[in-house]
Amino acid sequence: MSLLEECAADCPYCGEPITVLVDTSVDEQSYTEDCEVCCRPMIINAWVDEDGSVGVNLQREDE
Repeated sequence: MSLLEECAADCPYCGEPITVLVDTSVDEQSYTEDCEVCCRPMIINAWVDEDGSVGVNLQREDE
């Protein structure tokens, strides 16, 4: 069983759809990663709910 799950999201800068890999072995995590399209740094907040569903929220680093 893989501990990484792909989540689709949109870059908060350029609006392009991107894929974020989330480590599901961690309940909550926050980290900075560059957009694969426009290369601007964004903060990724990811979480795993009690039922195992994964959620992500992306925000601009300059907010």
